[in-house]
Amino acid sequence: MTPDRGTTLEERLRSILFAIFFFGGSVLLGLLTPITRNCGQSVNRWMCEHWSAWQRWCTRHVLGIRVIVEGTLPTGAVLIAMKHEAMFEAVDLPNLLDHPAIFAKVELMKVPGWGKSGQVYGLVPVERDQGAKALRAMIAAARKFSVIPRPLVIFPEGTRVHHGKKPDLQSGFAGIYKLIGLPVVPIAVNSGPLFRGFWKRKGTITYRVGETIPAGLPRDEIEARVHSAINALND
Repeated sequence: MTPDRGTTLEERLRSILFAIFFFGGSVLLGLLTPITRNCGQSVNRWMCEHWSAWQRWCTRHVLGIRVIVEGTLPTGAVLIAMKHEAMFEAVDLPNLLDHPAIFAKVELMKVPGWGKSGQVYGLVPVERDQGAKALRAMIAAARKFSVIPRPLVIFPEGTRVHHGKKPDLQSGFAGIYKLIGLPVVPIAVNSGPLFRGFWKRKGTITYRVGETIPAGLPRDEIEARVHSAINALND
């Protein structure tokens, strides 16, 4: 874990350059999305994956942040439960994993340009105050992606949390786990101290892939095991 400290002048200059490079490139790619999302799944996938790869390149070469993975990343039909500390891992997912389908709040689908492309790529819309109809639609979409098969990714704490914080999992996670019926692969990440906020810090972001958890466990057990595994880098 990298200590939470102030940023140096060099890191502040790097952060400004990162904002110019990454967000400037994002705007340029975003201007192309109305065209590319109508060119088929493969072209849209290419755009989303290159946007994700662009963030990773800027993170490494502009910010000076290394990214390492401990363990073997899963593929195929699994439910990946990931810690969420910064924007980094949310954008990095198409670069990190093999064409993941991602549970994301429905508001993201309304972002100009990228929102529609996200739907085409494979975002599973999550409404915070879900009625039964919205829940059925979400589970149906998730099952459709798992049959392809594509890994499903969820942030079970529901939102970004500060490094070192270990909130309870959202109540809906256990229900999704039960209804989808897939094994769970928990992934911890410690991006918060380096990437959260405008001023970024040099260092190393680590993904730690936990032990696969089988489907069909009782609610208390699945929640306890996932909670422990995704917080493995918070100690």
